[in-house]
Amino acid sequence: MKPTTPMAGSPLNKPPNPPLNVPNAANHSRLAEPIGLLAGWGRYPIVVAQELRRQGHRVVCTAVRDHADPALADLCDEFSWVGIGSIGGIIGRFRQHGVERAVMAGKIHKVTFYNPGWWLRHRPDWTAARTFYRHFVTGTKDRKDDSLLLAIVHVFAESGIRFEPATDFAPQLLVSSGQVAGKPLSVKQLRDVDFGWDLAKQMGGLDVGQTVCVKDQAVLAVEAIEGTDLCIRRAGELCRQGGFTVVKVAKPQQDMRFDVPTVGLKTLESLAAAGGKVLAIEANSTILLDSREFQDAAAWLKLSVVALHGQSAVQHVA
Repeated sequence: MKPTTPMAGSPLNKPPNPPLNVPNAANHSRLAEPIGLLAGWGRYPIVVAQELRRQGHRVVCTAVRDHADPALADLCDEFSWVGIGSIGGIIGRFRQHGVERAVMAGKIHKVTFYNPGWWLRHRPDWTAARTFYRHFVTGTKDRKDDSLLLAIVHVFAESGIRFEPATDFAPQLLVSSGQVAGKPLSVKQLRDVDFGWDLAKQMGGLDVGQTVCVKDQAVLAVEAIEGTDLCIRRAGELCRQGGFTVVKVAKPQQDMRFDVPTVGLKTLESLAAAGGKVLAIEANSTILLDSREFQDAAAWLKLSVVALHGQSAVQHVA
């Protein structure tokens, strides 16, 4: 297995790119249309905030506590921290600043809901209690990702705030079909991609997870509540010889407003550390962050990354 800490001089040790040349919040036009940003974990919310500012929007950000990057405070016109359960508070802040259109970006770690006393720190308000009562109290509704996120979308719509896909504002983040980085896949690797693709689609259709790890057409790990990085780590623990393939796809009926599959430098770090060799993602439905740095890192780590447009691209492997 490769070490988890990159060697000196690797692309993963390079300092982050300087922020985009966005206008200072104090000088930003108050006449620009405000766009609400509900920010979770990861770099994706930062990239979205930068792009919204570049396009001249006023960015009104509510950042989920214990998830979002504090750097967002310097990139947004309005910024506040909220608990996961502060649905009414987020709506109130958005309305206070005239927000009628909003986007979600970043992951919410569902394991938070299973930590003792999580509700004390994240403080569900009355709107959240009303929205999620049957999910979390009576248990008459499930806690699948789509179920919870659609409930949020609907309660915001009731208050006149419409969630839109963040990729509508930054379509360049969606990866195109083809070889993204590294060497072309061997026939054996393509067979593993073909094998894992259908399984990942079925898991996504069940709203279980969107990532599977396979080797020699055998399943090593399937993503569930733990997320992609821990799924990859588990595959590495179970397959000490390494060389496995990770397949990450969109759900069959992917709602592009939320939970869009996303890959970046962290994904490559996890794959290399676990001993994997191939990452297959779905073209036009997967967000690729920091594409140039991503390609450099994949080359240094000797990983192959391919973006495919549907299973038809791999199902006829010889």
